[in-house]
Amino acid sequence: MPHHTELITILTVGFVLAYVLGLAAHRLRLSPLVGYLVAGIIAGPFTPGFVGDQALAPQLAEIGVILLMFGVGLHFSLKDLMAVKAIAIPGAVVQITVATLLGWGLATMLGWPTLHGVVFGFALATASTVVLLRAMEQRRLLETQRGRIAVGWLIVEDLACVLALVLMPVLARLMVNAGDGDISLGALAVAIGKTLVQVGLFVAVMLVLGRRVIPWMLERTAGTGSRELFTLAVLSIALGIALGSAELFGVSFALGAFFAGMLLNESELSQKAAQDSLPMRDAFAVLFFVSVGMLFDPAILVEQPQLVLATTFIVMFGKSAAAYLIVRAFGRPKATALTISASLAQIGEFAFIIAALGVTLGILPEQGKDLVLAAALLSIMLNPLVFGLVDRWQARQDAKQAAETANHAARVLAEDAASHHLPESVTDHTIVVGYGRVGRQLVTLLQQRGVPVVVIEDDADLVALAREAGVHAVRGNAASEPVMLEAAPDRAKLAVFAIPNALEAGETIARLKALSPAITVLARAHSDAEVKHLLHHGADGAVLAERELAYSLAEMVMSTPPYRPARVAT
Repeated sequence: MPHHTELITILTVGFVLAYVLGLAAHRLRLSPLVGYLVAGIIAGPFTPGFVGDQALAPQLAEIGVILLMFGVGLHFSLKDLMAVKAIAIPGAVVQITVATLLGWGLATMLGWPTLHGVVFGFALATASTVVLLRAMEQRRLLETQRGRIAVGWLIVEDLACVLALVLMPVLARLMVNAGDGDISLGALAVAIGKTLVQVGLFVAVMLVLGRRVIPWMLERTAGTGSRELFTLAVLSIALGIALGSAELFGVSFALGAFFAGMLLNESELSQKAAQDSLPMRDAFAVLFFVSVGMLFDPAILVEQPQLVLATTFIVMFGKSAAAYLIVRAFGRPKATALTISASLAQIGEFAFIIAALGVTLGILPEQGKDLVLAAALLSIMLNPLVFGLVDRWQARQDAKQAAETANHAARVLAEDAASHHLPESVTDHTIVVGYGRVGRQLVTLLQQRGVPVVVIEDDADLVALAREAGVHAVRGNAASEPVMLEAAPDRAKLAVFAIPNALEAGETIARLKALSPAITVLARAHSDAEVKHLLHHGADGAVLAERELAYSLAEMVMSTPPYRPARVAT
């Protein structure tokens, strides 16, 4: 029986290619984003073989944009920005301006209109959050001063992109109405003013109603005890507000989704919302990168290599040089300036969104989009090499400083020393991996019994929560060897994996056992198969959560009438 399988086909091929090529990129120590983009190129119309549906791909990409922006809003931290506002805000603004001017200059040489050049330059100005955070986590820099500056810098760039997504349709309409004539300043001011009024109305409605309705919805849904309904509630909020903002207020899907995430971030259930929506956000984010790759014509790498190199130069050297000079002008050490420069020497998801929207609105030529995508691919691939150069320079500085004085730590390392380093006095402790609901309860019980505890958690909010409770906490993924070593497994007696993902826990347990064979490891599981997996990878014991819950309930049943044994009178 015939079926219309375009949607099924593009989803299947997109996910399979993204998985295979993303895994290959990871093995090559590249960002998986490179694999996703290459998967899109293979599935696109510019390469032989399978060609994905060109009508469905943009719609899937739009959902990806909505969920990406929702995730940005969900993790938006005004506190992180305010902590480094003195350098991050002016630094990011100047760096964006410099990169935009450089891109506009290249576009002018190619004979593009001014607005096209500005859009092209702005697309080159913002770095990928995914790539930056991955590089920072690998080097244990997120908790350092330069790591905080880089994150704050990125927050400013994200806000600038949100504003650009709001204003680009306005500028496009003005350009169409003006025809061959110039856009008057009066018309520009009126159009921007009208847009800002619409945005202001949307923000006012969200602040008045959203702050009340969204927490109320989540609390009522969480009260049902249904995980499926809670996940549906989160997705309904993200997609519903995005669509409603566009239909009722004329603002972009992206702004609506970003604001939905921001408001949800204020809810006490934000952590659960982030966790439950993560698989869906990740899936559509992958489809977004695949769909972007489908738009890329790789022929430009052969036909116009000079333009590709010039664009990549702007991304990797132009804006990075501007960032370096800005950071140094604020009196920061050279190590901090080099780290910020290396962090920004790439472009990613926002560049794709800006470029795709520019082409759709007719304010960026197809050639500009191809140049942006080519520069993104090259810069993401080369960014680890840039960080490698900084790492080698850092190592030479450390060695030089150590040779000069054996009694003091290296000045560069002193600037970046983590404020929560595990003291040498902490020994015979228990390492608890994961500070979610189970991890928090476990840590509390261990502390009450006088057991020293060190927590490993990759979520910044949960790490802060643990430290507020007086617990030594290491931020990062326990699967990373530097993260695990920071928890001093050689001095620990026990490790407990409180994370729900048994597959990830199994691989990490094997690494931990290799580092510290004598340590005892316990883990949680949700099936007999997971118990076998954990024991096979070195766990000394595994707790089947559902079985233990049943045992506890049975004990409670047997301790209540009529099952409780009657006391014998004496």
